[in-house]
Amino acid sequence: MLKNKEQKWGPDNFELEMNTVWSFPQRGNWATHDAKYRGNWSPYIPRNILLRYSSEGDYVLDQFAGGGTTLVEAKLLKRNVLGVDVNESALECCRVKCDFESENAGRVVIRHGDARNLNFIKDECIDLVCTHPPYANIIQYSENNLNDLSHLDVTSFLEQMKLVAAESYRVLKKDKFCAILMGDTRKKGHIIPMSFEVMRIFEHAKFKTKEIIIKEQHNCKATGYWKTNSIKYNFLLLAHEYLFIFKK
Repeated sequence: MLKNKEQKWGPDNFELEMNTVWSFPQRGNWATHDAKYRGNWSPYIPRNILLRYSSEGDYVLDQFAGGGTTLVEAKLLKRNVLGVDVNESALECCRVKCDFESENAGRVVIRHGDARNLNFIKDECIDLVCTHPPYANIIQYSENNLNDLSHLDVTSFLEQMKLVAAESYRVLKKDKFCAILMGDTRKKGHIIPMSFEVMRIFEHAKFKTKEIIIKEQHNCKATGYWKTNSIKYNFLLLAHEYLFIFKK
């Protein structure tokens, strides 16, 4: 358990984001945060979401808990949070990341489960959904887990996201918010607007789109490789993702 009194527990000079373009060149290194879990989001993102769309003592759900970034921020900001993931390796990472003491910290529950079937959560008991799903099979998070959506091609992934959207809507309280970060991909040089397909899926599940936020990407590990290919095959590098804020 982390007990170091010298530990930094929050970002320096933090200001809540006020417009629809978010950019965090320094991804954040307070508390137990780091960039070791591939594809995890900057802690600045859940921090902004939690502060704007929830209150202390609220119940937050991250059903794609991954490296535990949302869970750490929720604990620090005195929210109670349930982290769910289909991969045991991710859950172990979450346990390690959340193993620290912080004054009046929120309660963290970590559970193995599938975002498409949250039958262990009652209807309308969650105050905020704050999550970062995989982007189809762009990054695969397990070797042979058949329930892992990161093994699916775009078409199959989008079909399964219909179940994720329905469950998100079911567990969320009326007038509360659901925040989803999604990116796009390319196939044979052409853009596949996966993010907006996900947005339509959540709208079809009866959510209302409150905000569309452009999140600028920084420090992509494959930048050199893709820069060469972008010139060779004449396409622009994807340097942003979309953060959708939905309201029930």
